[in-house]
Order: sequence, then C-alpha cells, then structure tokens
Amino acid sequence: MNEEIRTLDLFSGIGGFSLGLEWASPAFRTVAFCERDPFAQRVLRKHWPEVPIYDDVKTIPTDGLGRIDLVTGGFPCQPWSVAGKREGAKDKEGRDLWPAMVTLIKKLRPRFVLGENVRGFVNEPMGLERSLSDLESIGYKAVTFIISAIAIHSARHRRDRVWILAHSNSQRCCKGKVQEKVNSKKFRKWRANDANIFSNIIPSAEGVRGYDGVSEGLDKARIRSLGNAVVPQVVEQIGKAILEGWSHNLGNKINE
Repeated sequence: MNEEIRTLDLFSGIGGFSLGLEWASPAFRTVAFCERDPFAQRVLRKHWPEVPIYDDVKTIPTDGLGRIDLVTGGFPCQPWSVAGKREGAKDKEGRDLWPAMVTLIKKLRPRFVLGENVRGFVNEPMGLERSLSDLESIGYKAVTFIISAIAIHSARHRRDRVWILAHSNSQRCCKGKVQEKVNSKKFRKWRANDANIFSNIIPSAEGVRGYDGVSEGLDKARIRSLGNAVVPQVVEQIGKAILEGWSHNLGNKINE
C-alpha cells in the first residue's frame, strides 16, 4: 500500500501488539515503543532494532514522532487483576497509567486507539466506564468486547481480555469483523470440559506450564513476560478490522 498506518505502541511488553498488527498487514509500522522492563526492552531491540524505545509514558517526546495513526496499549492492569491485591483506583503504587495514555491520545489525535486490560477491569468504578468516558470527552467513539485466547487460536488457556477499539470520527470500528473470527462454540466446549483446572491458580504458576503449552524450562523473566503479553493472534484479527475501517474512511482499498 502507499500509506502506512503509523503506530505508537505503549506498555509494549515483548511486542505482542506490534507482532499481531504485522501479521494483519505490512501496512502497520511501529514508530516507537514505550516499555521500562529491561528484559522486555532486549526482546524489542532484537526484533525491532530500528524502532526507538522510551521508558516512561509520561515523558515521551511527542513532537518528534511525526504523524501517529494508531495508539495501542495494554495499560497496566495490576490494580484490577484478580492475581493481585485488587485495589483498583486505590492502588498505592501508581500503576494506574490510563490517565497518561489518554493524555497522549489527546495530544497526538490518532485515527484509531486500541486498548487492552483484564476482565476485572469491566466492573471497577474507575475501570472501563472511565476509559470510555475519557475517550468520548476528547472526541472518540469506542466499541468494547471480551475475547479469550482459546476463542482465537489453539492455546489451551482462557485468558479473557477486555478490548477497547476507538475511532476519532465516530465510525463503528467494524466490531462484527473482529467477532467473525471468535469461535464461541469452541470456547464454550473447552470451558465446560477443561477450564476448571485454572479456576484457582495463576496461569504462569508452577505446574501449569506444561498444560498451557509453555516449556517447563523457561526462566522467570520469560514466564513473566509471557504472562503480561497480549495474544498476537487476537491483535491480528483486530488489526484486520482496523484495516477495513481505514479503507472505508479513505474511500479506497488497502492492499494487504
């Protein structure tokens, strides 16, 4: 295609957002990462050696980024995760970084925004409702959906995640296009037959790795990074929906 979809990848981890988008189309080009974990930074440098990495979402030099068409971010979920203290908006460690993300969105005015968080984020008073309200206040309309890893590909784990897909001109963002690829029947069958072993344990806990398809020999840094990562196959499907919305908005067909 002639036009790139220039992406700012926030809270990047080991690059699951950028990888999934690249699988969706070469039209997506990540122009900068923001990630502070040293191990994750090494992974990003290995696979995207030319892309700069910033370590603080609050101090990214936005004037030097150029045009940004898409901002992605699995903004920190510790305050909302069932695996933590579940302090939500009362989290004392300052890990609620959604306000910093929305500040960047307001300044950069990307055409699309893609956010991700854990399922517990939905019902918190400062969770999903706040995010949607903040986006609406700066001119974005959003659709939300919960997609589980097992519903997209063959990984044997549930991994429910809340996704927020927003567009700056009130376009519907092709929600149906995303959900075409979600195999709800397959997920319901798996949940009924196999999912119970995960009911009271953290997916990366000792004893789960083999069942989950993760090698027993991985070190803690890799296990932690995988645990924090998004599922690229899910991002790939959402990326295809963004491409459809992009084409519709520009009035031309993007060649994948």
